[in-house]
Amino acid sequence: MNIVDMAIVGSGPAGISAALNAKIRNKSHYLFGTVALSDKVRRSECISNYPGVSDVGGMELHRSFTNQLSQAGIEITEKRITGIYYMGEYFALLADQEEFYAKTVILATGVETIRPVPGERELLGRGVSYCATCDGNLYRGKKIAVVCDNIEMEEEVSYLSELAETIYYLPIFKGSNFSSDNAERLSSPLAGILGEKRVSGVRFKDGTEISVDGVFFLKESVSPAVLLPGLSVEDGHVAVNRNMETNIKGCYAAGDCTGVPYQIAKAVGEGNVAAHSAIKYLAKQMVKSK
Repeated sequence: MNIVDMAIVGSGPAGISAALNAKIRNKSHYLFGTVALSDKVRRSECISNYPGVSDVGGMELHRSFTNQLSQAGIEITEKRITGIYYMGEYFALLADQEEFYAKTVILATGVETIRPVPGERELLGRGVSYCATCDGNLYRGKKIAVVCDNIEMEEEVSYLSELAETIYYLPIFKGSNFSSDNAERLSSPLAGILGEKRVSGVRFKDGTEISVDGVFFLKESVSPAVLLPGLSVEDGHVAVNRNMETNIKGCYAAGDCTGVPYQIAKAVGEGNVAAHSAIKYLAKQMVKSK
């Protein structure tokens, strides 16, 4: 079992900052995310409060981030983390059907683009899933609802349509191009998930109810509280102290997931602090083990 020093979940400004500091301090690490880095950065028209850079465009800053990662020799592991489990001495991170292991974790996941609907958290693991690869086979020949918030994940929607008997698809972004003979596209927003012990159906804001066996939420960002059971959250954000420490030993958080202001300069600073806090923690653990 290969256990690295640090697993950084998220490739936005906070995650990049943490990874650069881990690299400088010679700490083995994973940087989980996408080579596209941050959609929020790329779409920014003009960033005026980033020290040392005057009125930089989002795409220009994105290119600078990409170049810096390349020059530092930092690779992005393009895996979507769907679960993190604290094992006492280390963390196990689940991505699709693979497991990765790290002594510390830095959550730099950003903020959710979809607010949880009634029943989503309550029925997680009992018909509600965030991972098509992990749970898709459980719904072979069954009826499912799928909510998707970005076009990159429509490949997973297509995969689910190959397994399910019927798929009720709700894209909540512009430009969706998915279609399938067994898929029905819905337009009314999802209002809630029905069921007690397991998912039995979904309810929409227009009052329509449909019976389904499962619901998949294919999101660009999954709530850290869903990823890591037992994580303390306040007002929808990860609760941290000035050292970016969470309530779980060895776990830190940085960037938009810790709260406002949702700004790049703040995220970069928090990523730096989180990495240094993780480095100090690793040093203490090393002393204890001797």
